[in-house]
Amino acid sequence: MKAKDPIEQILNEENMDNIVLYDAENKPIEFEQVAVIPLERTGKLYAILIPVTPMQGVEEGEGVLFVIDEEAHDMDIERDDATIDEVLTIYQKLIEEGDGENK
Repeated sequence: MKAKDPIEQILNEENMDNIVLYDAENKPIEFEQVAVIPLERTGKLYAILIPVTPMQGVEEGEGVLFVIDEEAHDMDIERDDATIDEVLTIYQKLIEEGDGENK
């Protein structure tokens, strides 16, 4: 069985399946997708994912922000605090407007 492409899953608005990513030791970590947020300032897409599988350094119910590089077909954890705050502010506004539920 072919593994599902996590970026294709994240970008597919109809996808309801959890996303499986692999850590540095090639161990699978399953995530629930919360939202995809474009950020005009960076021109990039960001995915908010909540680990279903325990993840070192992440508390239960806490989300992780990933930056998606569509051209390189790659994604990585966003570590810039200003970018994280900006994306979370946008997400919070979407929630308040009622548009931020699952993508």
